[in-house]
Amino acid sequence: MTGESTIPADGRAAGYRARRTLPLRTELVRQCKRRRTQVALAFVTALPLILVAAFAIGGGGAESGTADLIELATRGGVNFTVFTLLMSVGFLLIVVVALFFGDSVASEASWSSLRYLLAIPVPRTRLLQQKAIVSAMLSVAALVLLVTVALAVGTVAYGAEPLVTPFGDSLGYGDAIGRLALALTYIAVNLIWVAGLALLLSVLTDAPLGAVGGTVMASILVQILDQITALDHWRDYLPGHFSFAWTRFLAPTIDWHDTVIGSFSALAYGTAFAVAAWIVFARKDVTS
Repeated sequence: MTGESTIPADGRAAGYRARRTLPLRTELVRQCKRRRTQVALAFVTALPLILVAAFAIGGGGAESGTADLIELATRGGVNFTVFTLLMSVGFLLIVVVALFFGDSVASEASWSSLRYLLAIPVPRTRLLQQKAIVSAMLSVAALVLLVTVALAVGTVAYGAEPLVTPFGDSLGYGDAIGRLALALTYIAVNLIWVAGLALLLSVLTDAPLGAVGGTVMASILVQILDQITALDHWRDYLPGHFSFAWTRFLAPTIDWHDTVIGSFSALAYGTAFAVAAWIVFARKDVTS
């Protein structure tokens, strides 16, 4: 009949495309404008400057083991970058990843905006996917920013010296940067389990602090268990057991064993947590 509107068989509005809802660029710009994103990125940028200032002010007088590590850190920009990563991987980077992923969905629920996003309508799978992608982009940006600033600041402050390990091995400045890129890739992969757990907690609670804090607490618990030598080989099954395997890339000859196992472990845990997050969110009764 002339003038009669055509309604698709599935009941959706004409022209509706799920792939066009919540564009990635829109979500990225939205998250970049948030204060927590700006503070987190500002802190990882400032950390290398704080360390250089601390070295300059503190000078000597530390215990022998710490003094040796600091002495290596001040022997060139690459060594300084490695020191910065050693100080960051065990806690700071975990907090940053937990912040971006744990706050992603829970913050929308705490603002009572989640139900409105789903009513636009944005399919739940699409919303969780876009949130996870943006969180991953911000997490990688923070990691790259930390290493880039540390390398630049360290090179200016201490020169472009070769990388020197505590065992006396050394790599040229150019080769060391290439190895740092490999280490950076491994660290990013190894943090996937943290991202997956934070995303799962983010869909389980309406409190962002609970999701972020719960992820950090879980990582601390894993690190405590990893220090219990009585667990023996069972420690290999802990998600964070191989978190420092990236140092294998700094040796003249790379030992791939721990990095391969660590990557597989992080991917396996991260995938399991992400699938659980998707199942929970797909079935969740969203009221906020």
